Amino acid sequence: MTTLNLTRAQKAAAILVAMGKPAASRLLKFFKQEELKALIEGARLLKTIPQSELERIVAEFEAEFTEGAGQIDSADQMDDLLSETLSPEEMKAIMGRDQAVAANQPPPVWTELEKLEPVRLGAFLASEHAQTSALVLSKLAPQAAANTLLTLEKPLRGEIIRRMMSIATIPEAATKIIENQLRSRVLGETNTKDTSAGQSRVANLLNELDKGQLDEVMQDLQEAGTPDLEAIRARLFSFEDIPLLTQKARVALFDGLSTELVTLCLRNTPAQLAESVLSSIGARSRRMIESELGQGSDGIAMADIVRARKTVASTAIRMAREGTFELPSTQAAAA
Repeated sequence: MTTLNLTRAQKAAAILVAMGKPAASRLLKFFKQEELKALIEGARLLKTIPQSELERIVAEFEAEFTEGAGQIDSADQMDDLLSETLSPEEMKAIMGRDQAVAANQPPPVWTELEKLEPVRLGAFLASEHAQTSALVLSKLAPQAAANTLLTLEKPLRGEIIRRMMSIATIPEAATKIIENQLRSRVLGETNTKDTSAGQSRVANLLNELDKGQLDEVMQDLQEAGTPDLEAIRARLFSFEDIPLLTQKARVALFDGLSTELVTLCLRNTPAQLAESVLSSIGARSRRMIESELGQGSDGIAMADIVRARKTVASTAIRMAREGTFELPSTQAAAA
C-alpha cells in the first residue's frame, strides 16, 4: 500500500485530531503562534487519512494512538480544536491571514444557479457526467433541484438520483473546481447573454395563438433554424393539449379550477377533448357541468370561451414550472 507523503505539520495535525479535543487542547497551549499557523496550513491540505497510515504516523512519533480514529476530516476538526482552546483574540491573530484570503474568494454559485430557468441549467447538466450533475443538484434547494431534474431525460434522471443517494463528503478542491466551471460556463454565459427572458417573451406571445396558428408558427421557426427552439417549446401549452397530459396531471390541473370556468372552456369543444376534461373531475361536478352544457351555448360570447381556455392553459404552464407535473412537450423530449 502506498504511504502518504506528508509534511511534519500535517503529521502533527493528524495526530492532534486523532487524540480528541480534551488531550489535544492541553497540548495546543504549548505551541507558538508560528507553529499553530503551520498546523492550520497542514490541516487545510490534509484530507482523509486511512487507519493504517495513522498508525504509521503515530509509530513514527512514538506516541499512543486510540484505535478507531480511522478516517478524519482534519481541517474542520482542527478548527474546532483551535476555537475551543484559544481566545477569540488569539484566533483572530492566527487566522487573520486565512480570513483575508477567504474574504477575497467569490461567493458560492448555488444561490445564483437556483435563479436560472431549469431548462438552462438542465441543458448544461445533460452534457456533464452524472456524478457532476448529482453533486450540483445536491447543492441546490429541493424545489430548484426537482425542477431542473424534470428537464432531463428519464434514464439520466434515475442515474443522477442514484448517485445523489450515495454522495458522501466531497473534497473541497473538487467542489471548488465545479464551482469555477459553473461560474464561467453557466453563470458567465448568463451574464453576457441571458436568453431566458427572450424565450419567456416568445413563449408568452405564442401561447396567445390558437392551436392551428401555433403549429404553423413553430414549423416556420424550425425551418428557419431558430436557436433554443426546444427551450421555447417546453414553455408552450394550449387548451387543446389537455388530452396529452397524464391522467394524474389532468386531475391536479382541474382540482383547483371552478366548475364555472371549466364549463365555459368546454363549450363547443370536440367530444374527445371534453371527455379528457370531464374524466378528470369528480362525479358530482361532472354532472353539474354536463347539465349546463346540455342547455346549449346560445348567448355565450366566443371571446369569453377563448379567454377561459387560455386561463386553463396558463394554469397548466404555471403548475408545470412549479414541478407539479410535466407538459407534453417536456414528456416527449424525455421519452
